[in-house]
This record gives sequence, C-alpha cells and structure tokens, in this order.
Amino acid sequence: MVKTLERALAEVAALPESAQEQLGRDLLAYVAKLRSLRQTVNDSIERGGSFTDEDVESSVAARLDAWERKRS
Repeated sequence: MVKTLERALAEVAALPESAQEQLGRDLLAYVAKLRSLRQTVNDSIERGGSFTDEDVESSVAARLDAWERKRS
C-alpha cells in the first residue's frame, strides 16, 4: 500500500465510527465510478471509430448517471 493511503487510513481510524462508515461508502462509490469509466474507455477503444470530446463526455455522463440511479 502506498504511504499516502496508509497515512489517510490512520487518520480515518481516529474518526468516529459513523464517519468511518461514510468514508468507506464514499471511497467504494468512487472506485466503482473509476472502474465504470475505465470500462467505457476500453469499450470505446475496442469499437474504434471517431468520437468527439463531446461524444465521449456525453457517453461517460450517461453511464455514470445510470450507475448512480442503480446505486440509489
């Protein structure tokens, strides 16, 4: 584990349990979003073609919105 993450976890351990739970949920949500974004990029690369920055941004936003709706 990288030193920065070790330091962050040590700081979190000093927080109340409810704050630790919320931070844990937030971190897992962030990681899931990154995985979704990585998959979107990889899928786009596999399909090939030509996409504008706006096309990519719109696609990523739509997938993240769908992910958020499922999560709620």
